[in-house]
Amino acid sequence: MNGIVPLYKPRGMTSFDCVAKIRGILHQKKVGHSGTLDPNVDGVLPICVGKATKVVPYLMASGKVYEGAVTLGFSTTTEDVDGEIVDQLALRQAFSNVEIDRAMQSFVGEITQIPPMYSAIKINGKKLYEYARQGIEVERPARKITIKSFERCGETTFNSQNNTQTINFKVACSKGTYVRTLAVDLGKKLEVPAVMSRLTRTESGNFQIEDTVTFAQLEEAVENKIVENLLVPLDHALKKYPHFALNDDLWTRVQNGAVLKRSNFNQSQSAEPVLVLTYDDRVQALYQYDQERAAYRPLTMFLTK
Repeated sequence: MNGIVPLYKPRGMTSFDCVAKIRGILHQKKVGHSGTLDPNVDGVLPICVGKATKVVPYLMASGKVYEGAVTLGFSTTTEDVDGEIVDQLALRQAFSNVEIDRAMQSFVGEITQIPPMYSAIKINGKKLYEYARQGIEVERPARKITIKSFERCGETTFNSQNNTQTINFKVACSKGTYVRTLAVDLGKKLEVPAVMSRLTRTESGNFQIEDTVTFAQLEEAVENKIVENLLVPLDHALKKYPHFALNDDLWTRVQNGAVLKRSNFNQSQSAEPVLVLTYDDRVQALYQYDQERAAYRPLTMFLTK
């Protein structure tokens, strides 16, 4: 069984919980996800099964889209509403849409972000959240991320009882982006404490939230022996690359990992950096052009026939 399950991840489960549950439902050992979602975040979580686990990096490279909310007026240890409050500031009045939009726009482009302490990044072989639970603050390496868009959705809500303001937003970003940290940094830009108060991933791996399936739908499909109908072919992750259909001779050579010339792919003038090779209408391999050898060599082998 090979393919991608565009899973709707419910709140209250870790990404690993989802992988483990699908292993049980499908009775497959080789299962992996394409981008961690925090337990309190729901939405699109592509799960790769069988040989499709090899396309996880390509799914992750496609970027992600989230919809959520930032609340201004307090901050927490975890940068979301699950943590303990560490700072509070009663807002005397609401920020205007102009002020908020200007602050959000300042994050668009390539920026540097410091991962939160409550994250699964490893420092010296230990996950950051393990340090955080021990009350140990460690230095985290800054990373470059790309924010394609960061926009306010509709009017904000000002709570006059606790003097907080909530901003609904939509953000499109690269892999490795911590939206919790983006929410906190937006507060810093406005010079007030902030938290991410809600988050849903609406797009990942070129899957939209309306494309997703639930655990219940998977279980029903297994029971009715139609689960293959819910699996998306692994080629979904490789659509941006040129495809080349192999003849019988080239297919035999590819199975043995042969290095192939540009002329084998009718590329006498210039070479595509990466080619998807198909045989019998199935993706069989990814080949990458090697400048030094002036030839194509295997990058990822699927051999799904």
